[in-house]
Amino acid sequence: MTRARTLRALTSLTGWSCVAIGLFHVALGNAAIPGAGSAGATVDSWGRFMGASFAGYGLAWLWAARQHPIPATPVRWLASAFLLGGAARLLSLATEGRPHWFQLALTAIELVLPPVLLWLAGAEESAAREPENETVRAVSGGFGGRAAG
Repeated sequence: MTRARTLRALTSLTGWSCVAIGLFHVALGNAAIPGAGSAGATVDSWGRFMGASFAGYGLAWLWAARQHPIPATPVRWLASAFLLGGAARLLSLATEGRPHWFQLALTAIELVLPPVLLWLAGAEESAAREPENETVRAVSGGFGGRAAG
């Protein structure tokens, strides 16, 4: 699979995953958080709000995935926010201790996937420019701008 196709697949997968997870949190509140138990009305309210925000974050990924080519700058911003979330979980781990195992799995995803997305971010834009470069080479005779003959 090419870098551009991988980028398109990952932006779509990330978007749909974030929308689904966000809506799950909106619908279930505290029950959507493994190991949270009954955290009370304040945490439930905050969790449902954050779920809605996460669904919106997912919609931003889906917007990027529907562009042709996928724009590198929004992907870099979205991936950076994703990485910041993973760093925040590390901070929580350091200050509050070990969370539920599922939160540790999410932390791993949030620290591994964003660098991959950052590396792939410009793949479609680069691929979209390649035919222009081929045309320029063909017109110039393929000799760095010097006409053959």
